[in-house]
Amino acid sequence: MSLFSAGLAPGRRPPTVTPILIALLALSACSPTFNWRELRPEGTPLQTLMPCKPEHATRTVLLAGAGTELHLQSCDTGGLSFAVAWAELGEPARVDAALAEWPRASLASLRLAPELADSPEARWAFHMPGAPKARSLAVQGTGPQGQLVQMRAAYFARGSQVFQAAVYGPSLPGEVIATFFDALKLP
Repeated sequence: MSLFSAGLAPGRRPPTVTPILIALLALSACSPTFNWRELRPEGTPLQTLMPCKPEHATRTVLLAGAGTELHLQSCDTGGLSFAVAWAELGEPARVDAALAEWPRASLASLRLAPELADSPEARWAFHMPGAPKARSLAVQGTGPQGQLVQMRAAYFARGSQVFQAAVYGPSLPGEVIATFFDALKLP
């Protein structure tokens, strides 16, 4: 006996609970891995999309020769980690140093030589309208548990604010990467 036929005589309509139950089952089956949503980090002009609900963290880091408050919004879905980070440097003169240091720190976190940041082989074609200064990295390194991790990251600035957008995972699907990076806007 099925849930739908329990206690029903021929010609009788199912109780109203059945359509509600069917709707709930249908909704639970429709949970997309990449549920893109708009992200507008407070205090910045940046607009972008995240594939899952991001968590927010703030910490002080040494960047461009001074303690700097770094803001991070990140989330994990589909075996990938997505992150958007930014910092207000206070002085445009610190931007070049920050854009040189940040990629090196990212490489070190993947147990790669920081000098790789200057290698053309480690770059990918990234252009950020509205950000005259931008850098990129596309590398494979080692994660904290010794696993292979691919990273695609972009670093850019506007005024005295610097930004990083990055995706980490065992493999990086092209369509997901394109959606994430193409959504970055500095209007």
